[in-house]
Amino acid sequence: MPNFAADVLRAAETRGIACAANVLMQSKTSFRIGGAAQAMLFPATLAQLRVCLSLCAAEGAVPFILGNGSNLLVKDSGLDGVVISSENLQSAALLEGNRIRCEAGMKLSELCVLAQKNGLAGLAFAYGIPGTAGGAVYMNAGAYGGEMRDVLVSVEYIDRAGKLHALPADRMELGYRHSVFAENEGVIFALTVQLARDEPSAIRAQMQGIMARRREKQPLEFPSAGSVFKRPEGQYAGALIERCGLKGRQIGGAQVSEKHAGFIINRGGARAADVRALIAVVQATVERETGFLLVPEIKFV
Repeated sequence: MPNFAADVLRAAETRGIACAANVLMQSKTSFRIGGAAQAMLFPATLAQLRVCLSLCAAEGAVPFILGNGSNLLVKDSGLDGVVISSENLQSAALLEGNRIRCEAGMKLSELCVLAQKNGLAGLAFAYGIPGTAGGAVYMNAGAYGGEMRDVLVSVEYIDRAGKLHALPADRMELGYRHSVFAENEGVIFALTVQLARDEPSAIRAQMQGIMARRREKQPLEFPSAGSVFKRPEGQYAGALIERCGLKGRQIGGAQVSEKHAGFIINRGGARAADVRALIAVVQATVERETGFLLVPEIKFV
């Protein structure tokens, strides 16, 4: 372990911040793939998050910010340096005006359930997306006709100097699987969404319907990182991949799903190298046979 990572771990521990060395990333990602992270910190408050960032800054290190690991492929050799996990940042509060504020580590589906139980509609599209609320903002997650930008009001984030900022949604450059946080290196701490009143039973029925569609069409029974590729303009990645006869194509433990060709699944024991090789085969085949270059939606680290 590099000295700076060990130093950050020791400093975090002395400040009462939960931390661990050599955490297997396969236990922290939905793909169930990835080697060990040398140092992982688990802040539980805004103050602890700021301390974690300041400890890394003092060592000249840029930490990797980890949400639910649901859109992530971690290399087999693992992650050098420091990972800051948001998994202990999960508090939420109902606000006036049909709004909810939650911390970045709250599971997106749990946010959906909280809204439903309180008769607040607008998040049903996100039910079943296996990420955190903060991760959903980072990539402007969306499905079934909705996106985070449809409900997002503002975000509280910390810059690399440790300063807390509030940013309204109209300044977040929210687009297809993109936000300003992909460039500004801000660490999302909390977000506020604007919802609308409806009957809890009606919202629950809508959520159940969306989940049923997910189960029918997506390979939820296998570990994956969700849709592998961004949607080409005017097309669907899964349809292009299926057209090229790639459903079921397998390298090692990684396979193009036979249920939904837009997913690559871990059938057991898949390595990151298997997934990367399979992605390359899919990209080359689809470009050769259709002219479309598929751009990965998942993040490689």
